Formats: sequence, C-alpha cells, structure tokens
Amino acid sequence: MNKQLALGIDLGGTNIKAVLTNAKGAILEERSEPTHDKAGIDNSAEWKQTIKTMVEAFSAKTAGKIETIGISAPGTANPDNTAILSMPNKLLGIEKFIWKDHLGREAYVLNDAHAALFAESRIGVGKGCGNILLVTLGTGVGGGIMIDGKLLQGQKGRAGHVGHISVNQGASMSIVNAPGSLERAIGEHTIAHRTYGRFASTKDLVGAHLRGETFATWVWLKSLESLARGLVSMINSISPELIILGGGITQADQALLQPLKAFMEIYEWPLDGFRTPIKLAQLGTLAGAVGAALFALEKKK
Repeated sequence: MNKQLALGIDLGGTNIKAVLTNAKGAILEERSEPTHDKAGIDNSAEWKQTIKTMVEAFSAKTAGKIETIGISAPGTANPDNTAILSMPNKLLGIEKFIWKDHLGREAYVLNDAHAALFAESRIGVGKGCGNILLVTLGTGVGGGIMIDGKLLQGQKGRAGHVGHISVNQGASMSIVNAPGSLERAIGEHTIAHRTYGRFASTKDLVGAHLRGETFATWVWLKSLESLARGLVSMINSISPELIILGGGITQADQALLQPLKAFMEIYEWPLDGFRTPIKLAQLGTLAGAVGAALFALEKKK
C-alpha cells in the first residue's frame, strides 16, 4: 500500500460511506453503513458511534497506517475545518461537534459539495484546472468554488452555496431566505410544487419531456433556463475555466446538457470568444468521501 493512507467518510442523511485511499485518490477499500438519521430527533450518538467503529476497523486492518481522516457532511464547516458550524433541521448533533476529539486522531471536516469539488479537481473531470465552479443538482442544490487550485470556503464557510443565489423575481424564499433561489427552481424537493402535483420526481418529468408532453417540456426548460441564469451570474462573478455539474438530476444527461447549452449561448458573455465548458462530474457517489480524504492529506502537509 502507498505509505500515505487516508480515510474519507461521507456522512449523509441516509448512508455513511467510508473509503480508504492513498495520495493519488485510488480507492483501496470502501464500506457503507446506514445513518438512521431521524427528522427532528437527535440520535447522533448512534451515527457518531458508527463512524468511530468504522475508523477503528480500517485502522486495525491497516495496522494503524492511516495518517489522517477527512469527513464530508452537509452544512458549513468552521474556519479551521474541525467541525460543521451550521446544519439546521437534519443530522441534529453535528453542529460544532469536534471530530478529532471523538475519534482520538486528526480529522478534517468539509461541506459535502466542497469535498466533491476537491475530488473532481484532483482526480476527476476537473484535474488540471485551477478555477472551477461545481454545482450539485439533487434534492437541493449545492456547490463549491475553486480559485487558483484552492478551495474557497469564505466567511463562515458559505462560499459556493450556489443553490441559494437568487435567479427568479417574485418567487418564494429558500430555507436561507433567498428569494427566487436556484434551489427552488430546479431542486428535486420542489418538483411537485413546480409541476402542480403532476410529477413526483425529476426523472418522471424528464421522461415525459422526452416523450413530447408539452407541459413537462415547459416545466423542464423553465428549470434549465433558471439554471443558466445562475451559471452566467457565477461566471461573471468568479470567471471559472470549467463548470462541473453533479448530483442525481444530471442523470438526465443530454436532456439536460443540450437545452442548457442553448440557454448559455444566449446568456453567456463570450469574452474573447471563450465560452465556459460545462462537464458532468466523473466520480459518482464516492466523490465526497474521496475528496474529504484528499483534503485531509493536503491539510496535513
């Protein structure tokens, strides 16, 4: 095994994913356990113990050669990346919890979308790019920003929360009071509202669109037009060399990319003929865990 080993853990509301990796991001072993998170109930003692047990098992298997641990989780990380600073409404008990004290070893904590961006920038579709915007399209909309090869976390860890930028006038507020947010415009959690109860999932909506159902096409293109608004706003703010789209909604593939490209051709400022390439994320569901591990290794240097 590579001498530099790290354990990456992605703590989600449904599952806890753990990967053993080396400095090159190679996945040497992986494991998954249910989180058993319960809305409105603090049962964090259970999933905290699950993570500790996973760490101990991997450590024993590698004869204690794991140098550091990275933890990816929803919410904003504190400035020294030792804890999640804020995560309202779910995973109760995670806020301000210092993982290195619980695990008895060095541990660094990242927002889950930031961790995915870190992985994609080091070993994924963004490898070789220094300035990247990643947007995750799923139940909600998250994101991350990399400038000159460094993850931008910003004050209170809020940088890159692209889902909470405002893209539509007159629409209702998001969970952080952003009016007409990108998250409400395309996130899975608003699909029933946006389709007047006709569709329960984005997958069903896109399927109907591909079958030529006019109403579905109208809703889907309206969502993608809002996404384009958000992306061009970010382009004009941070001027990335690459945009990466991840999350479950990107399974729509060309049904997403082709209309989005058409909107971007209208809205984007093609400075000196450059149009920002948009690519789908490459690393899948383990990106958060791998990114957290690689981040921890770089922080340790």
